[in-house]
Amino acid sequence: MFLLKADEVSVEIKGHALFESAYLEIGEGNRIALIGNNGVGKTTFIKSLVGNIPISKGRVSLKLKKDEIGWMDQESLGVVGETTREWIEMENAHLYALKRKIIDAERKNDFSNEYMKAIQQYMDGSGYEWEAAVERQLSIVGLPEHLWSQPINNLSGGQKTRAKLAKVMIKQPKLLILDEPTNHLDTESIDWLVEWISQYRGAVLFTSHEREFIDRVANTTYELTIKGTRKYDGGYSFYFEQKQLERKTLEAQYKKQESEKRKLVEAINQYRQWFNQAHAAASERDPFAKKKANKNMTRLKAKEKALERLESSGIEKPANSQKINYQIESEDFSSRMMITISNVQFSYGDRPILFDQLSLMIKRGDRVAVVGRNGTGKTTLLKLMTGNLHPTSGKIIRNPQVKIGYFMQELEGLNENETILQQILSLPNMTQTEARTILACFLFRREDVLKKVKDLSMGEKCRVAFVKLYFSHANLLVFDEPTNYLDIETRERMEEALSMYPGAVIMVSHDPYLLKKVANRVIELNDGEVFDYPGTYNEWLEAERISNNSQSIKNKKSLLELQLTNLIAEDIPEEEYEKGAYYRRLKQIKEEIYKLENDFNQ
Repeated sequence: MFLLKADEVSVEIKGHALFESAYLEIGEGNRIALIGNNGVGKTTFIKSLVGNIPISKGRVSLKLKKDEIGWMDQESLGVVGETTREWIEMENAHLYALKRKIIDAERKNDFSNEYMKAIQQYMDGSGYEWEAAVERQLSIVGLPEHLWSQPINNLSGGQKTRAKLAKVMIKQPKLLILDEPTNHLDTESIDWLVEWISQYRGAVLFTSHEREFIDRVANTTYELTIKGTRKYDGGYSFYFEQKQLERKTLEAQYKKQESEKRKLVEAINQYRQWFNQAHAAASERDPFAKKKANKNMTRLKAKEKALERLESSGIEKPANSQKINYQIESEDFSSRMMITISNVQFSYGDRPILFDQLSLMIKRGDRVAVVGRNGTGKTTLLKLMTGNLHPTSGKIIRNPQVKIGYFMQELEGLNENETILQQILSLPNMTQTEARTILACFLFRREDVLKKVKDLSMGEKCRVAFVKLYFSHANLLVFDEPTNYLDIETRERMEEALSMYPGAVIMVSHDPYLLKKVANRVIELNDGEVFDYPGTYNEWLEAERISNNSQSIKNKKSLLELQLTNLIAEDIPEEEYEKGAYYRRLKQIKEEIYKLENDFNQ
C-alpha cells in the first residue's frame, strides 16, 4: 500500500519548466533516496509532493494527513536565542505559549484567574504529556540532559541535526522527509544517523549527495532530471552500475540505428538514381522502361518512409561526458620531503593541549586522508601545515620548493565581481580556449562561464575555487571538506582530477568515496593521539575492523576468564544435580575461552 504517489508531475517556476513527467511512489517502510544534480529541483519536487507548491501538470495522491509528515530541512538555524529544549517545544506554538505564560506568572507569584485559566488550558491540551514526549525524543536522539538548557546555536553540527530530528519526531510522523541530512556531519554522526533511520518504523524520503550514506540507507533510488525520474531498486552503487549498463546499451542501439540510417540513405540515393535513369529512357512507346521507373519510385518511397519512421522514433546520441584530459605541467621537485613536523605542541590559548610532541612527514606523492571525530584537530592540523597557524612549541619545516594551494583560502579569495571565465583567465599562461575547455570539464558550459561569482550558488563557487586551485601550479593541495556543497557528478569530476594530479594531496573529508578513490595514506586523530597508517583508505578501514574485532575478542575473553576464576573460587555443590550444572558451566566457559583464543589467532 502506498502512502504517497506522484504521476507525470511537472513543475514550472516563472513560466520555465524545471522538470516534467516525474514519477515517485512511497510505500510503508520504504527508504527512498532522491538524487540529481544541483539546481534540478529535488527540494522543489518534494515540496510539490506534500502540497507546499503547486504542480503544473500531473497528479499527486497522498494518503497521509499533513501532521503525519515530518520534514527536516537543510537550512541553518540562523540566529536563535532559545535553548535546545525551547527551540524544540516551539514546534507546538499553542502549548509553548501557554507554558511560557505559566512560567512567567509563577516567577512573578501571580496566581490570578488568568494563571488558573492557562493551567486548565494547558492540561486540556495534554501539555504535561507533551513535555514528557519532548524529553523522550531528546533522549531517543541521544542529546544528554545537560544540553537541553544550552543555547541551540552552541551545539555542534551533529547535535543540531539530532535536535532537528527530535523536533520533527514529536508528532510521530508516518513519513519522514530528510533534505540533505548529512551536511556538516562528521563520520561518527553519520553512523549514528544511519543506525537511527534503521530503527525508525515509518517511511523515509531523503535527498543526499553522500554516496555511501545512500548505499547504507536506501532500498530504492530515484534520479530526477529535467525529463523526469528514473527508478532504481537499490542504493547508489546499484544505481551507478545500472547507469553504466544503460549507457553502454544506448550507445550500442545508437550505433545500430546510425548504421541502418546510412544503409537507408544509400538505398534511397540508389533508387532515386535508377528512377531518374529509367524515367529519362521511358516513353509511351516503351512500357517496360516506364514500368521499371515506377517500380523504382515505389521502392524509393518505401525507403523514405522507413527512414522517416526511424528518425521519428530514433534514439538520441548519448551525451558525451567530457573527460579531464588537460595536462598539468608539473614543476621539478627534487626533494622527497615536502613538510617536516617535529615535536610540535599546540593549544588555543588557555584551552587543553590539542597536539603534544607531534611528529609527521609529508612526502612527495602522498595523498593523505586526515580522519577523526569532530574536535580532534583535523582543521587545526591543516592550518599548521599550511602556515595559517603556528605551533606553541616544536618546528614545522616546509621545503623551499613546496607551493601550497589551500582550498579554503582559494574559496574565500574569489573575486565576487568577476565572471567565472575571468577568474580562470587570471591563472598564469591561461588562454581563453584552454579556460573554456577546463571549465567544460568541470560542468561550466557555454554561457555559464559568463556568470559573475556573486550570483553563483555555494556549490558553484566551490567548483570555481577547485579549478583555480587545481591549475594554480601548486605542488601540494590541501582540502578541508571540499565536497560539502557539491553534487554527485561534481564529486566524481573532483575524484577523477585528484587521481591524475601529479603533486601531493592532503584532505579532510567525510566522503568515503573520495577518500577510497584518492588516498594512499591515512592520518587518524584520536583524543590527542596521532596514528599514521601507510596504506589506502580501504586498507585502513579493514585494519580498523580487524583491530576492533580483536579488541572485542580480548574484552569477551577477559570477562569469561573473570567468570571462570569466580566459578572456581566457589564451593563445589554437594547435590548431584547442582554439581552437574556447576561442571557443565565450567566446561562451557572453558570451551568459549578456547574458541575465542582460536578466533584471535586466526
